[in-house]
Amino acid sequence: MTERKPEFRWVTLVPFVALAAFMVLFVRHLNQDMAARLHVQIDTVDVPAPRFALPALSSAQPGLASADLNGKVTLVNFFASWCVPCRAENPLLFALKRAGIRVAGVAYKDKPADAKAYLAGAGDPYAVVAVDAQGKVGAAFGIDGVPQSFLIDRQGVIRFRQAGPLTDEVVQDEIVPRAKALAP
Repeated sequence: MTERKPEFRWVTLVPFVALAAFMVLFVRHLNQDMAARLHVQIDTVDVPAPRFALPALSSAQPGLASADLNGKVTLVNFFASWCVPCRAENPLLFALKRAGIRVAGVAYKDKPADAKAYLAGAGDPYAVVAVDAQGKVGAAFGIDGVPQSFLIDRQGVIRFRQAGPLTDEVVQDEIVPRAKALAP
């Protein structure tokens, strides 16, 4: 009787090839994420706002770009429909709007349909709402979560940053006085 050699099957390599492909994609994504984090501004107050251009949440509105911030004092507020503190600060954004402060919203890492539903239910305090689906503009601003707000002067320079939800004290003692002082 002749001894048979085991037959090699290419199908046995499929899991190894798939794992190798996954690892390549994972390492590539990790490198891109690390590169983005290295470009984050550590101190984001008294520096120019990052250059960006974001699409609008709704086709009926314009998007938001860094050039749109020039000439207007604007509070840029990063929010998300899944963010509980964002819901808590929403009435304070309306108070800022009533105080005559332009508030621009950026839906951060959120699905547009979810952001639209959130604003339809909670109310929309924003002059304009843009979408940062991948979070790249948020990373350029140096945010690590939502909500975060940036008061930007008429020259496009960040003058105040609030990491975390707005409070009555922050609105009355920091944002409103600074915005009024920066306005013409």
